[in-house]
Amino acid sequence: MPWCNRAGRADAVDDMFQQLNHWHWWILAVLFVVLFVVLEVFTPGTYFLFMGVSAVVIGGVVLIMPGLGWEYQVLGFAVLAVVATVLGRSYLKKRPIHTDRPNLNRRGAQYVGRTFTLDEPIVNGQGKIRVDDSSWKINGVDCVAGSRVKVTGVDGTVLQVEVIQ
Repeated sequence: MPWCNRAGRADAVDDMFQQLNHWHWWILAVLFVVLFVVLEVFTPGTYFLFMGVSAVVIGGVVLIMPGLGWEYQVLGFAVLAVVATVLGRSYLKKRPIHTDRPNLNRRGAQYVGRTFTLDEPIVNGQGKIRVDDSSWKINGVDCVAGSRVKVTGVDGTVLQVEVIQ
């Protein structure tokens, strides 16, 4: 009968969680930090780092209080993870990380203020320019090839230009 198996599974899960100790939380913390490092390469954000810190704290609490029930451990972890994330994000929002190269990963923004000579004319407000080793779409007023243009902004992957007289 299916309802008999549910109670058996619940007991097995409860028994598994009863064995949680500080090492489990510290291993989880290491996994979160490793996940944070890997994901930070692809997406900005520090959510997994805050969860790792929360797991370290809960591991310390369980080391001090080994008899703490798994329900309180998981609840404490959840609360700490949310609090750490909210506090950490607000801290980073108030104190952003300053760098000497703020446009490092925004390639188009690096070209704002530079001037270039058009190889092709701008027709109907659109054209292309050669920038270093690549070709970029541009928007600006119509002009002939050989005109000098200055990059004034970026809209996605399209450079906004104006003609220099």
